[in-house]
Amino acid sequence: MTATETLHLPPTFNRLAWSNLAAQSAEQVALAAAPIVAVLMLGVGEGQTGLLQTALTLPFILFAIPAGLLADRISRRWLMAGAEALRAIALLAILLLIGLDRLTLPLLAFAGFVAVCGTVVYSVAAPALVPSLVTPQLLPTANARIELARTVAFASGPALGGVLVGWLGAAPAFGFAAALSVMAVVLLSGIYEPARAPVPRRHPLQEIREGAVFVLHHSLLRPVFVTQFIFNTGSFLLLAVFVPYAVRRLGLTATGVGTTLAMYGVGMVVGALLATRIMRRFAFGTVIGLGPVTGFVAAGVMALTTLIPSPALAGLSFFLLGVGPILWVISTTTLRQSVTPPRLLGRVSAINIMSYGARPVGAALGAVVGGLYGAEACLYLAVAIFAAQALVILMSPAVSLPRQPDMVGDAATASRAC
Repeated sequence: MTATETLHLPPTFNRLAWSNLAAQSAEQVALAAAPIVAVLMLGVGEGQTGLLQTALTLPFILFAIPAGLLADRISRRWLMAGAEALRAIALLAILLLIGLDRLTLPLLAFAGFVAVCGTVVYSVAAPALVPSLVTPQLLPTANARIELARTVAFASGPALGGVLVGWLGAAPAFGFAAALSVMAVVLLSGIYEPARAPVPRRHPLQEIREGAVFVLHHSLLRPVFVTQFIFNTGSFLLLAVFVPYAVRRLGLTATGVGTTLAMYGVGMVVGALLATRIMRRFAFGTVIGLGPVTGFVAAGVMALTTLIPSPALAGLSFFLLGVGPILWVISTTTLRQSVTPPRLLGRVSAINIMSYGARPVGAALGAVVGGLYGAEACLYLAVAIFAAQALVILMSPAVSLPRQPDMVGDAATASRAC
């Protein structure tokens, strides 16, 4: 791929990229505003905010697979537009309840749950739509553009949500998020999506099984899924104990903790900006291996702070945790899009999102191990977990790929792909 080609992504894809930025920003602003509003306006405590956060994460577990089924059955563009419209309606409902002074925690949790359902559908359908909008050679560049939008929203959305609530109040924050969702819908409506060949309708369980079997029996996708599951476990184990550890061991103030955590977002943005260059310079499999190896190094650097209590080392650890996963997401998304038949892309994307189910596992490990043995033990355990995920991918054939695999068609079968 030449540098010139990277600048010529099709206009229809650029509409998707801008829509993605608007949708991701709406999500991050609303997710940041919800707990702030719950505490400041509704006066809830820690236990109730925990229940609110549960309501805002459950859709990823409950609806990822149904979203994948829909993405393989109907127009992905209109599915995404409908999901984003659903989020806009939920955010406008919160805005209306605030205006009528009728907002309660259960209503906030329900509306937030509905809004995140829209997020899940959008997140599942978008990677399945991209291959139909760009050439195979431009897939890495397109995925990097999508991830750059996500990282910008991830890095700036929470701060923007907090500022809007703090300066202007709750209503403008949710109104702004709703406006972003509406913008995403408008952008999606102008996308040209090539028609897909009709597929026979079968029982949903059969279709779910087909997607799961494809991933779990594929010699390239299976280790990617396992690696991602283990990585999520380790990263959320680390996040679960970092704040009390940083205050007690590293002597950080609230501002210091926030600055250190912000290095994660900085790393994500830097990784997304450099991803295309890195993927041109190194073998495709090497880039896939970079993410898990960088995660292992990041965990080691964080564990080193138990011997050298340096905030700079902690910041470096989070920076590496940001850089590595972005390279991983871009390269493995390109891999999935290349080796998966188009008719299965929605379900395969949904199964990938199901690896997020490891996050509460990691948080629970942090609570148990941290409570029994202290935060330091959690950091050492995180090193072992990150070592395991690096070994899984390094022992797989994925890291031996010299280049991006050729795109497969719907005639390809799971057994042939193995």
